[in-house]
Amino acid sequence: MIIIFHAFLGWVLCAAVMGIGMGVTTQNNALVIHALAAPVIFGALSLIYFMKFDYTTPLQTALMFLGFVIFMDFFLVAFLVLESFDMFKSILGTWIPFALIFTSTYLVGLRVNRKK
Repeated sequence: MIIIFHAFLGWVLCAAVMGIGMGVTTQNNALVIHALAAPVIFGALSLIYFMKFDYTTPLQTALMFLGFVIFMDFFLVAFLVLESFDMFKSILGTWIPFALIFTSTYLVGLRVNRKK
């Protein structure tokens, strides 16, 4: 449950970045800000997770964080809220943030584990 909580918190923070961004700037700018914020958010949450809990390997954690985000984006955002899967056509809107979430989580986990 601890890892799901961290993944959920990261997803909520990214959603907040996107929601606020869409309210104060253009969609493209909001997507760029979201793509930059996602690895920072998940990197910070990964650091907390690995330093305090560290129940899973960096690869397992990165896959769980990414899987949770994809699940929530697919079922909650695309299916229920937007009623469209068009968001998955956007490289900047989904695929780059997904890749950066995975990469930042994995690299933070490797770094923290090396220091231990």
